Amino acid sequence: MSDFTAFRHPVLAVPCPDCGRPSGAMCRRPSGHGASDFHAARKVAADLAFIEQHGPSAAIIRSDAGQWIVDPRGRVRD
Repeated sequence: MSDFTAFRHPVLAVPCPDCGRPSGAMCRRPSGHGASDFHAARKVAADLAFIEQHGPSAAIIRSDAGQWIVDPRGRVRD
C-alpha cells in the first residue's frame, strides 16, 4: 500500500520504474543528476496504484493548510 499523503507530492508515493529511485526520493537522470520532473512511467504507476487503492472516483486534493487529502467522492463533490 502506498501512502499518497505522506510526501510533498503524491507521485513520490511509488518507486520509479525507470530510474529505480525508491518511494519518497526524486527521480534521477541517467547522468545521476536530479531530474526536474518525474519520469512518465512513475506518473502512470502512481495513477494506477492510486486507482487500485482508492477507486476510480477518488481524487487527491491539497487542503488550505497544504496537506494532501484523499477524497473518496472525487470530483463528484463539486
